[in-house]
Amino acid sequence: MRPIIGITTYELPASWGVWRDLPTTLVPSDYAAAVTLAGGRAVLLPPDDRDTDVLRMLDGLLFSGGPDISPGLYGAEPGIHTVTHPERDEAELLLLRAALDRDLPVLGVCRGMQLLVAAAGGALHQHLPDVLGHERHRPAPAVYGRHDAVFTPGSRIAGLMGEDVTINCFHHQGVADPGKLVVTGRAEDGLPEAVEDLDRSFVLGVQWHPEVGRDKRIFGALVAAAAERS
Repeated sequence: MRPIIGITTYELPASWGVWRDLPTTLVPSDYAAAVTLAGGRAVLLPPDDRDTDVLRMLDGLLFSGGPDISPGLYGAEPGIHTVTHPERDEAELLLLRAALDRDLPVLGVCRGMQLLVAAAGGALHQHLPDVLGHERHRPAPAVYGRHDAVFTPGSRIAGLMGEDVTINCFHHQGVADPGKLVVTGRAEDGLPEAVEDLDRSFVLGVQWHPEVGRDKRIFGALVAAAAERS
């Protein structure tokens, strides 16, 4: 059987067919397609803060991108550019902490990496242009920024990426303090782009969007780690 990978989702108004602005549970299909192409079975997880029983049926967990996490998670007040979905934070943090306790393989993408950082006692820059003086990590609406990242030799992410180190980013927040995690990749301006938890079997966060290119290196690693548990 294929390893079952849970993917966290958004709850947002959406329109299709005759329906307009209908409250909808969704996630870009790139995530599910990337998991499927890597050999996993994708299962979408709506936000649910009642319990973590679903983890008993999962072999791995993917925290997808989306709106900013609540600055209260790292002891800060929201800035003027920060847009949050607190109900999603609560549900995903519950899942994340339980998954870490079980040593379930975890991949965090963009917002998902930032959630990993907050759970590890770290903190974020709430608006990168104010810190870096440029907008190359989110150059325009629906336009990805491209960077050549530098990865720590011997790290998991360095082994996965190999010689192709070009990444595609779309984020206006970034890691200020990784907490208990280890930064293993940075953009050319020094901003953390990958974090890992060296105390667990597979916990990886990437600030870029590997799902867009169906990157089998990243998703294949998650599925392979999940297969060891299934």
